[in-house]
Amino acid sequence: MRHRRVEPGPRQESVWDYPRPPELKDSDKRIEVVFGEVTLAYTTRAKRVLETSHPPVYYVPPEHVRTEYLTLAEGTSFCEWKASVHYYDIGVEERKERRAAWFYPNPVAAYADLKDYVAFYPSLMDRCWVNGEKVRTQEDGFYGGWITPDIMGPFKGGPGTWGW
Repeated sequence: MRHRRVEPGPRQESVWDYPRPPELKDSDKRIEVVFGEVTLAYTTRAKRVLETSHPPVYYVPPEHVRTEYLTLAEGTSFCEWKASVHYYDIGVEERKERRAAWFYPNPVAAYADLKDYVAFYPSLMDRCWVNGEKVRTQEDGFYGGWITPDIMGPFKGGPGTWGW
């Protein structure tokens, strides 16, 4: 199956215009992450990772994250661009989500500014917001992209997209 780029309108972005390897950009958008009625993260100093065919992933500075609800998870994985990925389990009261957030403790030089910033899987959170717009989740669960009305696809992650 081949993708068909959706042409972006005014003030929209197409994920097909994002680069590969991914680009790291500062963002002054208002980012909010809510889990179990607790605001886990709130910032206007996030970083966005933009990669061809993927919705943006927002990374929150660790000082803007309620880390008392995060526990280092077992296991790691590896990103071909950024290096070793570590995960957090999230728990609020009796509710827990395993590996619901991730971070890079020692990213490669090109992504050094991501060190210890936290990204959240929106599919595992109750609500994620970008400038007051509720985030839709990227299909599949493997990827953690944040889809808002200003981001146009199609997006990697759905059926038939692994070869993109």
